[in-house]
Amino acid sequence: MNIYYDLHIHSCLSPCGDDEMTPQNIVGMAALNGLQMIAVADHNTCRHAPLVARAAMAHGVLAIPAMELTTSEEVHVVCLLPDLVSAADFSDYVYSKLPNIANRPDIFGAQVLVDDTDTLVDTEPRLLLSATSISIYDTAALVRSYGGVALPAHIDRPSFSVLSNLGLWDSGMGFTAYELFDKTHALDLQARFPDLQHLHLLTNSDAHYLENMRDAGPTLPLDRLSATSVIEYLRTTLTDQ
Repeated sequence: MNIYYDLHIHSCLSPCGDDEMTPQNIVGMAALNGLQMIAVADHNTCRHAPLVARAAMAHGVLAIPAMELTTSEEVHVVCLLPDLVSAADFSDYVYSKLPNIANRPDIFGAQVLVDDTDTLVDTEPRLLLSATSISIYDTAALVRSYGGVALPAHIDRPSFSVLSNLGLWDSGMGFTAYELFDKTHALDLQARFPDLQHLHLLTNSDAHYLENMRDAGPTLPLDRLSATSVIEYLRTTLTDQ
């Protein structure tokens, strides 16, 4: 079956995420937009994942625990995890690789954790936008060791992408999927980097505001609506399927 998805959305826990991007609001908007599967991928943390999962269940939407990891090369990578336990363990590991730099809300934005009623319960003191000490060449295997799958984010953008920062696509990085913000860039990029033709292409909103969340459009062909199903699908290349 074809599942409508958006696997890259930011909550108010990301310093660049709007205050209205609470898990409840995100899931409610996703349901209104006809999405069946979402992932809230905050910068270098999965701390909102349990709340997102509860809110999604109430709306009949599948929420995959996720993170947008910043590698040591300052490349953004979407990491999808199979369950909340794996996500919490992965989040703790990434946090240990994040420099101990205090957030400046007046400069970078607040990093807010809320509860089921959208009430503020905590703030994250460490700046989540910082680059970790995890190399992009280690990321795919690292996420796989937690049962997940990783895909370089918005590779068609001029900043924080593997192509803008490294200027190349290296199959040795081990990725089996990648993300575009604008699918019209696909043919040009695949011509320039032929290895991309064998990998799964996803287009996500990377929404930081509710109005940026997209209506149902892109789909993934899955056997069932589950986190493990999408991870298993994305962990093999198109030539292996």
